Amino acid sequence: MPDQKPIKVAVIGGGCAAISAAFELSRPAHNAKYQVTIYQLGWRLGGKGASGRGPADRIEEHGLHLWMGSYENAFRLIRECYAELGRDRRKCRIADWRDAFSPAPFIGLAKRSPNGTYWNFLSYFPPGDGLPGDPVGENDPFTVTSYLARTASILRTLLLAVQASRSARTSTEAGSGRSKTGRSNQSVPNSGETAADPSKRIARLVGLGLIATTAGLVEAVEMLETVIASRSTYPVNGITQLLEVIAASARRQIEAMVENDPELVVFWHGIDLAMASMRGIIRFGLVSDPRGFDAINDYDFREWLRINGASENSLDSPFIRGAYDLVFAYEDGDYERPRHGAGVALRGALRMLFSSRGAIFWKMHAGMGDVVFAPMYELLSKRGVAFRFFHRLEKVRLANPSDLAPGERAYVKALEFDVQAKVKNGKEYEPLRDVAGLPCWPSKPDYLQLIEGGKFEREERDFESHWDRRHVATKTLRVTEDFDFVVLGVGLGAIPHVCQDLIQRDQRWRDMVKHLKTVNTQAFQIWLREDMEQLGWRDPPLALSAFVQPFETWADMSHLIREERWKNNPKAIAYFCSVLKDPVSPREVSADSHLRQRRLEVRDNAIRYLNYEIVQLWPKVTQRDEFRWDLLMDPKEKVSGRKAHRCSEARFDSQYWTANVNPSDQYVLSLPGTQKYRISPLDNTYDNLTIAGDWTTCGLDAGCVEAAVISGRLAAHAISSSPALEEIVAFDHP
Repeated sequence: MPDQKPIKVAVIGGGCAAISAAFELSRPAHNAKYQVTIYQLGWRLGGKGASGRGPADRIEEHGLHLWMGSYENAFRLIRECYAELGRDRRKCRIADWRDAFSPAPFIGLAKRSPNGTYWNFLSYFPPGDGLPGDPVGENDPFTVTSYLARTASILRTLLLAVQASRSARTSTEAGSGRSKTGRSNQSVPNSGETAADPSKRIARLVGLGLIATTAGLVEAVEMLETVIASRSTYPVNGITQLLEVIAASARRQIEAMVENDPELVVFWHGIDLAMASMRGIIRFGLVSDPRGFDAINDYDFREWLRINGASENSLDSPFIRGAYDLVFAYEDGDYERPRHGAGVALRGALRMLFSSRGAIFWKMHAGMGDVVFAPMYELLSKRGVAFRFFHRLEKVRLANPSDLAPGERAYVKALEFDVQAKVKNGKEYEPLRDVAGLPCWPSKPDYLQLIEGGKFEREERDFESHWDRRHVATKTLRVTEDFDFVVLGVGLGAIPHVCQDLIQRDQRWRDMVKHLKTVNTQAFQIWLREDMEQLGWRDPPLALSAFVQPFETWADMSHLIREERWKNNPKAIAYFCSVLKDPVSPREVSADSHLRQRRLEVRDNAIRYLNYEIVQLWPKVTQRDEFRWDLLMDPKEKVSGRKAHRCSEARFDSQYWTANVNPSDQYVLSLPGTQKYRISPLDNTYDNLTIAGDWTTCGLDAGCVEAAVISGRLAAHAISSSPALEEIVAFDHP
């Protein structure tokens, strides 16, 4: 039998989803069955995760990128990538995934006090068992029941913390001559009869109506935890009634006690939200509903928690504000319109808290482009994957319905591209640059490789701008000639521009485009002459959210100093990010004005933030009520020392900032009631088309690396039946 011709797969896009699909389809186990070609806008891979090296080889990102310890699929693929690539540690300082990532166990939330100032609540999350990407044990940790039991466990932990604080306070008061009386020795009834029969113990507690002490609450939650963990068939009504008793008793005992103690207030908010979540999971029947968390996606997260008894103070707590900030959950970038699907939010929060391994967050030791997309590019090239940079997709063209044979499914007939630039001598573009032995993506293309590169550089062509339509040629790929299958891995914001055939002919695609929304984001990075302690920050390096808007999220990224190549090294690096509000009156804009205008907005926002807000985090950064602009380091500065240049706001221009407003760069929201309009990569409506991206339905349905990787793996399965669905961690787990 003659050798079978390889199946040609055109992968459109270079973000996490597209690269994950290419990674799976090019596995050696397929024996080169699939001939994969990646078509990419501009000169680099990464999508929303792209980064580049700028002046002084400083790292310039689209935003603040941290990986969660619960990113099982993402870590599994990047670990396999490094293992197969086999970099030589003697030649490359990031040779293994553990060289690329390190645990970041601290997380911070900012809480606003009545006088308008902020104080920070920091928490250390001890490492979970194992490492992200390790095989998952037999006891599936991703089920609703498992999360319910873990929520009961953390509720007990929080109550114990309050009890310990209360005991310490009582001891202090006793030592000063004050005392309090009460039924402090009450606990859960535990006679021989009730101890052997949880149902009788629960009934006895429900009959009491109130539990008078914190110790009693701890015992009641302990019993509840045991019943849930044992997957008992105990009646739902009984558990719900017990939760009501626990909630009423906790509020009666704790809420007033913690009012003037900021730390205990945070504990109380955690207790209140944990109780509301447990009540909601049980009352809404999420354990038995085959949709799992998705059954409540028509509710906003705050709305759903309110329905289940959470107080207004808890709903405005740093926990909830941080949950919305983390996923830019503000419709149209408007902070007055926070909206986030309850099921997506609850699943994401519980997975982050209870499924993280090694640490709750993991920091990268270089840019995301350097530690994720550069090794992926090298490995895929080694496997034979072809890359076509400077190819901007213009149209996905379907076959005419009249050309379809009876019973034949619709299919993609052609892909139309604008070719933005051509490489000299017909060679393939070589995108990576060596930075002291580490392959990295530059922040600008290598014009020397391009025909008329000097002209493009003088014209300041923006190959990544949606509005810069200049190109040197067009190209049309045709089915069977150039491709057999298509993996459409562009961002959601680009779909209306390139998929008109699909939108016109398919109601589901019209609904998806109409109901799924994206949001613009903004970010800036600063390099500082003084370290964090000198700036007044006394806590460990961490990521902090729920701070003043905009730029409510920031992270100390000073660990990257050793990776950059400055003549005089900075002492600190900080990243900031947030949503970027849509213009009040959208208008038609030209290629050379829109991005410039939005970038000016980000610049103004950042300068205002540094002048008026950052002092609440770094008390020593201001002088005469203005940010000390001499703190900022200019990579082009020839003379060392603070007085080399005039120190005004203009010095901010030496830093890095970005307005992520290109359609493919916009962040995908999970608004209430919209999840049902997402389409799955497994959908087989079209004979030779699958989709990949964090905008698809993938079992996580949130804008993050993990959702994109799951989607990419599902797209590969749709074409090759590999990986097996059960190998995609937590994919089908209601």
